[in-house]
Amino acid sequence: MPNMNKRPDIMGIINATPDSFSDGGRFFDPETAIAHGLRLAAEGATILDVGGESTRPGADEVPVDEEIARVLPIIKELRTQTDIPISIDTRKPEVAVAAVEAGATIWNDVTALEFSPDSITTAKSLGCDIVLMHAQGDPKTMQEKPKYDDVVEGVFEYLSRRVACCVNAGILENRLIVDPGIGFGKTTEHNLLLLANLDRLTQIGRPVLLGASRKRFISAIDGDSPPDQRLGGALAAVLTGFAQGCSIFRVHDVAETRQALNIADAIENPHLWR
Repeated sequence: MPNMNKRPDIMGIINATPDSFSDGGRFFDPETAIAHGLRLAAEGATILDVGGESTRPGADEVPVDEEIARVLPIIKELRTQTDIPISIDTRKPEVAVAAVEAGATIWNDVTALEFSPDSITTAKSLGCDIVLMHAQGDPKTMQEKPKYDDVVEGVFEYLSRRVACCVNAGILENRLIVDPGIGFGKTTEHNLLLLANLDRLTQIGRPVLLGASRKRFISAIDGDSPPDQRLGGALAAVLTGFAQGCSIFRVHDVAETRQALNIADAIENPHLWR
């Protein structure tokens, strides 16, 4: 269960997809993905997040059987080689069930359990931790014309409702994590407003997961840099989230994130370094 009083978790990303925006299929091969996951764990990841369907802007949906075939070998092998928590990044309850049976203990859902009418009942039966993420629209169309009256309050109210809905359905509240969904149906300005007001989301009373790693808003601000050259911007977002009480950081660059968080924590607690 998430612990809101401990040091932040670093969730290392493993994209078992041929079309990820950030690494372009580098880890589509299961053996490569497994090696990558073990490397992330060695670098300081405290959670490994395995996904078999890209949710980048414009992405097509992947059939359930294919998504399961992509992620299961990776989860099974990682479970035999490391004891850190494994998360399944999926919208589909069938994939979540298969992943949990293989050893995953977290369901990271970009639709906040709204993709399928079976999602909430499945989540209740699995008894695992659940990440509820905000997204406006689906990946295919979400970046066409995102619009909000007030993006911060809109995301706050949506995630508050989803937490309440899950609790009313019998899911334990201490199993729930919220994610503002940076880059999911949001303009650069929307993303920046959310990053500037992450402390508002902590008022929901659940741990906040921040996933800003290599996102497009960084290049929109800093010269159209490609995904693998957005580390500085990603670390700036991590430190902003840390200062506002975020509990989990979903990142591609684990070692650099760990170092940044360690230094930020040391600055807040210099007496520990006498």
